This record gives sequence, structure tokens and C-alpha cells, in this order.
Amino acid sequence: MDFVQLIDERRSVRDYAAAPTQEDIQKILTMARRAPSWKNMQTSRCYAVTTPDTLERLREAALPSFNQKSSAGAALIVTTFVRDQVGFSQGQPANEPGNMWGAYDLGLHDAYLILSARDMGYDTLIMGLRDEKAIRDALGVPENEQIMSVIAVGKAREEAPLRPRKPLEETARFY
Repeated sequence: MDFVQLIDERRSVRDYAAAPTQEDIQKILTMARRAPSWKNMQTSRCYAVTTPDTLERLREAALPSFNQKSSAGAALIVTTFVRDQVGFSQGQPANEPGNMWGAYDLGLHDAYLILSARDMGYDTLIMGLRDEKAIRDALGVPENEQIMSVIAVGKAREEAPLRPRKPLEETARFY
């Protein structure tokens, strides 16, 4: 798919008709791994949830009711990063963002993930409202990983509308 078309077609979807196969999720995650990271440390981690019983238990335990509803019918991918590595040198923050560099790298990773999903015909919804402890307990996420988001991946039941964007002059300055 043409890159501009890919960007134009990507939407946050809240009504799914079908989840991807595990094989397709593996392809999506393989592409996401190509995202740039601080010193190529690649500290982003993914926990793909595809089995119906585990999906339902995780949705009920870890997502507020509106996100449970919005992600029904989709697979879920929990994304994390390993703390205290990216943006650190000899155990100390290399500069003022510190662990925010790990979040930055994970954001790049997640952008690759959602665009790769779209390129394969799937839609996504990034959910930040979630119960960290419930996710950690359900999936065995180690304590040294920062849980950031839960991403629903699936085929939209119908095309989602394009949401308005702020004008460029409101979000960028040129010098």
C-alpha cells in the first residue's frame, strides 16, 4: 500500500467483526520490531492475547467497561518497555527525560505496529486506560517492564470516520 494512503486509512476503531490470526499478529509484531530505538537496544515488549478465554478474562479484569465494549471481537496486544535501560548510561539517566526515552521508543514501536496492522488490512485502537496490576498478574509481565498500552487489533465491522485534526499552524512552528 502507498504510504500516504496507509496514513490516510488508519483509524481508531471501536467495533470489530473479526480478530487476526496468530500468524498475522506474528507478522505485525515482526514489522513493529523494525522501529528505531535508542542505541538499538530494542526494549519494547509485546504480550499478544488471542485465545477467547484469555481475551475475555483480560478484558473483564483490566479494561474499563467502555474499552471492553470497544475491543470486543479483536485480539489484544499489551505493549511495555524495559525500564532503566533506554536513556541511561552506567545506571544513571543520560539526560532529563530518563525513562521517558523508553516510552518514546515504545511509541515508535507502537506506531509501526498499528501501521503494519493497517497495511495488512487490520484496524486498531490504542487504549491507555487499563488496570496495570490486573494485566501484570494475568500475563506475568515482569516488574522491570512499564506497561503502557493495550492495543486492539482486528477487522472493523464498518469503516470508522476520519476524526478532525488541528491545523498545522497550531501544532508546528517554522523558523
